[in-house]
Amino acid sequence: MSKCAIIITGGSLDEELVLCTIRGEMNPWIIGVDKGVEFLYRHAIMPSYIVGDFDSLSEEIVDYYKNNTNVPIREFNPVKDASDTEIAVRLGITLGCERLLILGATGGRVDHLWANVQTLMIPFKAGVEAVILDPLNRIRLIGGETHLKKEEAFGPYFSVFPLGEIVYGFSIKGAKYPLKEHTLTPYDSLCVSNQIEEDEVVIDFTTGVVILMETRDREKETC
Repeated sequence: MSKCAIIITGGSLDEELVLCTIRGEMNPWIIGVDKGVEFLYRHAIMPSYIVGDFDSLSEEIVDYYKNNTNVPIREFNPVKDASDTEIAVRLGITLGCERLLILGATGGRVDHLWANVQTLMIPFKAGVEAVILDPLNRIRLIGGETHLKKEEAFGPYFSVFPLGEIVYGFSIKGAKYPLKEHTLTPYDSLCVSNQIEEDEVVIDFTTGVVILMETRDREKETC
């Protein structure tokens, strides 16, 4: 079984999803990121590492980990050249993880969300699977042929967006809105909110990197 790091960041955290995700992995690295460390502290979950500038974390919690645990702490100056989440992602790669699950990366400020989505390119280039997860969305990058099985789907909908460059030869099969040899541009909304129609959707393209967002409505939430 591949080694997994669960990164708990400081955005919106769904208690049930976080606890379910941790229970679902065998001996994962748990990396608390800035405000996300508070969630771990409140739920008595001991992290493997904590990282960040801790500008949104109480001094009481920081002192607890410094003085009462052996948890490695990577503390940074708030004036730095990388986000706390990026630092945690790079740590997960350094630890030799083959999978990164990033929780708390959505909600609140859109600039933080977009920075987190762009950060997925770091593990993507390193050949490490990385997913941003919240109760309604699963976000990852894909670089070629990808299969979405209906019975294993996160939700009934999916959207795709180029990450910064035009994608050529883009095709979708098995969906409500199929495409064949399409040129996918970064400035249109053609591929928002497609639906899985057949048993399997196949996404294929010849160049570029695509953001894949699998989504579901709130009433369809499941652990």
